[in-house]
Amino acid sequence: MASVGTASRPPKWIKPHLTRLVDEAPAGGGWLHEIKYDGYRMHARIDGGNIKLLTRTGLDWSHRYKRTIEALDSLKVKSAYVDGELCALNGDGVPVFSRLQAAMDEGRTDQLVFFAFDLLFLNGVSTSQLPLIKRKQRLQRLFKKEISGLRYSEHVVGDGPGFRAQACRLGLEGAISKQADRPYAPGDRGIWVKSKCLNREEFVAVGWTDPEGSRRHIGALLLGYYTEDGRLHYAGRAATGITDKELRRLAAVLAPLQVPKMPLAVPPPRDSRFGSPLKLSKVHWVRPAVVVEVTYLTWTEDNLLRQVSYQGQREDKPARQVVRPVPHPRRLMGGSR
Repeated sequence: MASVGTASRPPKWIKPHLTRLVDEAPAGGGWLHEIKYDGYRMHARIDGGNIKLLTRTGLDWSHRYKRTIEALDSLKVKSAYVDGELCALNGDGVPVFSRLQAAMDEGRTDQLVFFAFDLLFLNGVSTSQLPLIKRKQRLQRLFKKEISGLRYSEHVVGDGPGFRAQACRLGLEGAISKQADRPYAPGDRGIWVKSKCLNREEFVAVGWTDPEGSRRHIGALLLGYYTEDGRLHYAGRAATGITDKELRRLAAVLAPLQVPKMPLAVPPPRDSRFGSPLKLSKVHWVRPAVVVEVTYLTWTEDNLLRQVSYQGQREDKPARQVVRPVPHPRRLMGGSR
């Protein structure tokens, strides 16, 4: 059995354990299942009175979330390293990513909630090599007293398909399933898997079209993704789900990134079975630096996203990490994942 290890201080940063997308949550009894939170993946590093919130790439975002830092300071620990997700909740208590971005833009981060789901270091002892179920037991003990802005991420053992189905009924994004007896494995994508209720992915903004009619600032966002050989490919357009305020903000973000040359490896098709033709003369290309998250129904036969809805910008992921294989993963019309 794996053992704990001693260290004087928590690690400065630990590369996050990653997940692999699957169609259904595993059913075996060796898996535990948690809600897939719709927010920013964050690591909380507590070293005495020095508390930091680190993004999944190791950036220090502590200054953005002072209320969360104060809440973490209430934990009865000398030192700790906690893996979790920072979220904004709607009136039903459901995490909503667009609310998180709005809270950041408007400086209303005092109502955010940090969901803690793993414990990698505690009071001078590294726990990352313990089985997950033991790490969670130690983490849960830290949450005996309710602390505003902090929550322990509960789990269910076994019956992954039933857990995911219930998550979907509650309007959640999906489920994360983890092998209960395994240690923390930075970068690994095999022993943690995610099964989604919606098709929801991250894409790179490669340009925008001119607005038409009463719409202002931006017509539609043009989306792309990198393939494993480093080529940037066109994925489609996102026009719905963007408020006028967000259109104005995106226009200000994208305007300085304009480039005269199309950044795509291959020009986008001008015609598609779905949607109006794309007029390249109306496109403003940008340097691929902005990552956004969208929901969509499916991929079309001509490899474009169908029924896309914008969810928000992701500042916590570099554009070059938005990689997927070719051909596209295709889904049946109306299917979910």
